[in-house]
Amino acid sequence: MNNASTFNPKTTVSILGCGWYGLALAKALISDGIHVKGSTTSAEKMETLKTDGIDPYLLNFGADEEVYSPAFFDCDVLFIAIPPKARSGEGALFIYKIRSIIDCIKLNKVQNVVFISSTGVYADLNTEVNELTDPQPNTEAGKVLFAAEELFRAETGFKTTIVRFAGLIGPGRNPGRFFAGKSNIPNGNAPVNLIQLNDCIGLSKAILTRQAFGHLFNGCSPEHPKRSEFYTKAALESGLEAPLFIDELKEWKIVTSINVEQVLGYEVSGI
Repeated sequence: MNNASTFNPKTTVSILGCGWYGLALAKALISDGIHVKGSTTSAEKMETLKTDGIDPYLLNFGADEEVYSPAFFDCDVLFIAIPPKARSGEGALFIYKIRSIIDCIKLNKVQNVVFISSTGVYADLNTEVNELTDPQPNTEAGKVLFAAEELFRAETGFKTTIVRFAGLIGPGRNPGRFFAGKSNIPNGNAPVNLIQLNDCIGLSKAILTRQAFGHLFNGCSPEHPKRSEFYTKAALESGLEAPLFIDELKEWKIVTSINVEQVLGYEVSGI
């Protein structure tokens, strides 16, 4: 059963990275009466965040420039939701940013941190994986995220909960568009590992409600249909051209969770 407890109305949550997930989380928490501070690297986006009821801050942890306000780190819980951008060659910069953020966390005495990672840290080793599995990342993004996780795990001055989300779907991320009209798509029989945005938010709220800091959670739907079946159905339901997958099973994994139900009492929905 999903946790239905309420939050302390005096709670302040800072969200470093108000992208697709971070912005949605901010809006959901604000609707629950939580004071939310949100960061952006763009001065133009400050007014947008303010319009959504978010207390906006300009933060930049670039190698050439570091801009931040100590007031942003004056919070009960800090969520960190920034992409590694490893595919564009920014993996090393991501680790630099994480080190700088950790320095700020310690300097400003933040006690509770939630770091948003990805199930991409698990290699496709043709097996089921959970929070007890050795990830053995074999992609650049997976290696970078796992290295960032390790930096947080090494810190003892504050508690970090790491959340590994599966592939994100929901408003603005219609899976029907992912492969629509494409052909010869490999690994058609591989199982999918996805999670809906509403479950990302629900799981995050459960962490706050249960004060579940210092844990590791895999956020993934318990449903794992074949890629060909799921994406073909999603495309057709969206009125798009069906993709054509190769009828084969190469490397795969099925992401499960032990801790989400046991620690949070949360049940992730289907896809």
